[in-house]
Amino acid sequence: MAKTILITGGAGFIGSNFVRLMLGKYPDYNIINLDKLTYAGNLENLKDIQSHKNYRFVQGDICDAQLIDGLMQDVDWVVNFAAETHVDRSVDDPFVFTLTNVIGTHTLLEYARRHRVKGFIQIGTDEVYGSVETGSSVETDILDPRSPYSSSKAAGDLLALSYHTTFGMDVRVTRCTNNYGPYQFPEKLIPFFVTNALEDRELPIYGDGRNVRDWLYVEDHCDAIDFILHHGRAGDIYNIGGGQEMENIQITDIILKELKKPETLKKYVKDRPGHDRRYSLDISKMLKLGWKPRHTFDAAIKETIQWYIVNEQWWRNIKDGKREFKDFKDRWYKER
Repeated sequence: MAKTILITGGAGFIGSNFVRLMLGKYPDYNIINLDKLTYAGNLENLKDIQSHKNYRFVQGDICDAQLIDGLMQDVDWVVNFAAETHVDRSVDDPFVFTLTNVIGTHTLLEYARRHRVKGFIQIGTDEVYGSVETGSSVETDILDPRSPYSSSKAAGDLLALSYHTTFGMDVRVTRCTNNYGPYQFPEKLIPFFVTNALEDRELPIYGDGRNVRDWLYVEDHCDAIDFILHHGRAGDIYNIGGGQEMENIQITDIILKELKKPETLKKYVKDRPGHDRRYSLDISKMLKLGWKPRHTFDAAIKETIQWYIVNEQWWRNIKDGKREFKDFKDRWYKER
C-alpha cells in the first residue's frame, strides 16, 4: 500500500488531525505535508509531531506547478485537503476560491498523472449537493452548489473524477458533513461560539437559527478517509457523515448550557446570502463497506468544548494575533 503520502493542507484543522492519525497508525509510511500557511494553516496544530522521523513539512501553494512537479516524484498517494472552505469568505472574495479549489486541484491532478502517482483522494463537502428539504443526498445525485465555495468544490470533484475516466487514474472523492473537534479555526460555528462564550461575547445566529447540519467528529472523518485509502475503489464517491442532524440554534444552546453561560449572549443577525436550509447525507455506502462513526455527538461535543477550555492560548493567539481573523470578526459585527 501507500508508502509516501502527500497530504495537502495538512496544517489545517482536518488535515492536521489526519497527519497525526497516519503517523501514529502506520510507522512505515512517510508523510509529506504541503501547506501554504494561509490564515487557517497553523503549525502549532502539529507541534507534537514536527520532529517525527517519517514527517516532512513543505510550505507552498498547490497552484505552484514547479513545486508540485518536484514533490510528486517521491509520492505514492495524494490526499488533497487544501481548500478555501468558509462560505462567508467566498461571498466576500469568490475568486480566491476558484484559484485554490479549482486551479490548485487541477495542478495536483495533472502532476500526479505525469508522475504516475498510484492514487488521489479528493476531500469534498456535502454542500455540493445543495439544500435538501427532505431525505438525504446519495453519491449519484445531481450536484446543485449554491455558493462560490460549494461551486468551486464541485468543480474540483468533477475535475478529479474526469482524471479517472479520461486517464485511468485511481481517483476517489469524499464528501463529508460539518466537522468539529480540536484545532478547528475559530471562525467556524462551534469553535467561534465556544470561544465567544468563554469571552462573554455575543453569539451571532444567522436568520432564525433553524438551519440544519449533520455533525461529524473530526477523528471519525479521518478514520473514514483512512478506510477509503485502504479499502475504497477507483472512480468512486463516498459520503461521510456523523448521523447527527441538528439545528444551529440547538448547537448554540448546547454550548451555552455546557459552559453555564446565559442565553442573553444569543444574538439573531441578518441571514447570509444563499444560506442553504439543510444538508443531509445518506452514508449507507460507507456503512455497507464496514465503516461507521465511533463517537457519539453528546460525548464528542463535550470533549471538544473542554479542548478549547484547556487550550485557551491556542485560540487566543489566533483571535488576538491573526489579521485575517480580526477582519472576519470585524465584518461580523460591523455588517450586522
